[in-house]
Amino acid sequence: MDLNLNGKVALVTGGGRDTGGQIAETLAAEGAIVAVNYRKSKDEADAVVKAIEAAGGQAKAYQADIGHYNQVTAMVDQIVADFGHVDILVNNAGYVVYKKFVETTPEEWKAQIDTCLYGAIHCCHAVAPHMIKQNGGRIISLVGDSSRIGEANLALAAAARGGTIALGKSLARELGRANVCVNTVSLGLVQTAHSDAEFLEKHMDKIVKAYPVRRIGTPDDIAPMVAFLSSDEASWITGQVISVNGGFSMV
Repeated sequence: MDLNLNGKVALVTGGGRDTGGQIAETLAAEGAIVAVNYRKSKDEADAVVKAIEAAGGQAKAYQADIGHYNQVTAMVDQIVADFGHVDILVNNAGYVVYKKFVETTPEEWKAQIDTCLYGAIHCCHAVAPHMIKQNGGRIISLVGDSSRIGEANLALAAAARGGTIALGKSLARELGRANVCVNTVSLGLVQTAHSDAEFLEKHMDKIVKAYPVRRIGTPDDIAPMVAFLSSDEASWITGQVISVNGGFSMV
């Protein structure tokens, strides 16, 4: 399917690596100009930009800690200055501490909530006025299934991402009249280059039994759905939580 994203400008947070990098490259392959956000992984973000350019696309890396509103607004202002508009926001960046709730600290709570919830709030607040003004846009947030069904050792990330789901549904109601569609993609376990390979190798047989398709995900499984939701083909889809999870959860 040709999703015809030609000329659209997409901001992908955490776009320099793993699932974010694959989303950035997929959007670019569909014709979008991609702003690749990173916090610390400059070399990886630059590598994604180079890969997009080598394939004939257009991209630029932007550094910002999305947990800080002033950094987000400065980044969005620069993207608009560089490319004239912003049409697609992909809230992909996240931070997770895998630990029993009673063993977590307030500092760990803040770090996860700042990135997973406030990061999405900051980015949505920065891009929404531009999308309203141009009467169109797409906002897609990525969350883990723990935000919908709960999961031991992920209480804070689940709580933060649950807030992101509620944010998306509310913004879908507010922004729909401006032709801005807001959706959430809920993921099962996705294996990336930065996954704990030793843990996965040790527990893979047990893990895959929770998945009807008998495998965990890869970034290639996620990016096509994000690209579809970014396109005009998805113009009547908003306020939804769409599972891309190999059947891990079905609620």
